[in-house]
Amino acid sequence: MSETEGQEPKKRGFFSRIFGGGGDSDQHKSLTKMDSLAAYVIREHRRGRRLDDILQDHYVQNRLSPQQQARLIDRQDLIQAVSTDDLDAARQYLSRITT
Repeated sequence: MSETEGQEPKKRGFFSRIFGGGGDSDQHKSLTKMDSLAAYVIREHRRGRRLDDILQDHYVQNRLSPQQQARLIDRQDLIQAVSTDDLDAARQYLSRITT
């Protein structure tokens, strides 16, 4: 009898089922990091802060490159949480720091 025979398969987590992957792969860690940062940005925006100001926080700057920040503000959950004006201002800020 093999080691895994007769044992139930290990259940996959919610995000692993949705986004694929599993275990401790770099892709899985990256998704988790982006989810955490998106939640932080949305929470700070709900407290009244502008999106371009939030992107300048050390918490964001130390975790994401400008290219990753651009991907972050393209997330659907973030787009729905902030105003179009804030998104435009954040995109202008990112274009200034990447050129």
